[in-house]
Amino acid sequence: MKRSKINAVIRDMEKLIQEHGFEIPPFCKWGAKEWETKGHEYDEIRDNALGWDITDYGLDKFDEVGFALITIRNGNLKNDKYTKTYAEKLLMINEGQMSPMHFHWNKMEDIINRGGGNVLITVYNSTEDGGFADTDVTVNCDGREFTVPAGTKVKLTPGESITIYPYMYHDFHVEEGSGAVLLGEVSMCNDDENDNRFYEPMGRFPAIEEDEEPYRLLCNEYPAAE
Repeated sequence: MKRSKINAVIRDMEKLIQEHGFEIPPFCKWGAKEWETKGHEYDEIRDNALGWDITDYGLDKFDEVGFALITIRNGNLKNDKYTKTYAEKLLMINEGQMSPMHFHWNKMEDIINRGGGNVLITVYNSTEDGGFADTDVTVNCDGREFTVPAGTKVKLTPGESITIYPYMYHDFHVEEGSGAVLLGEVSMCNDDENDNRFYEPMGRFPAIEEDEEPYRLLCNEYPAAE
């Protein structure tokens, strides 16, 4: 991805966040120069990859397959220094864009439509070998439990949420004509390196073509503290 595209996506998400009255932490507003002044008192942000995360899953097709998100808080399963057992994210997905089918081995999460359009979440149970099971899926949405056939697209309108359990395949699409969606995620501790099982192999961070200065640093770009 070009840096100019990443900068534009971040600005678009900042605008969407503002439209829906959500306030983000101060560190999400720092630029590259400000990050150079931050010492070890901010290591929790560095070590737990808090902040901006723009992914095209290594496919270089962000407008079709990708996500913009902010990790607001997170623990760390690899470092005993950080004892939080929970995480929170804010995500943006646009019309025509999707996030690929995947499940988590350990993480349980609630996906919440914080505002904008309607999000469609396709759900399957996983087979023991990681395939799609042809079995009904138990769904929990805002205190209601019900079952749907495998491959059903569960629609969340603004304010609605769904609980995603381990080994439950899910993806994200936006209902056509409804507009960009601001999603919230409240979950157990997040570990993208070890707890994501994509149905088709995917990459993670984009290869960046530096065609302009970064507007915000991504969570894998912070300078080390002196």
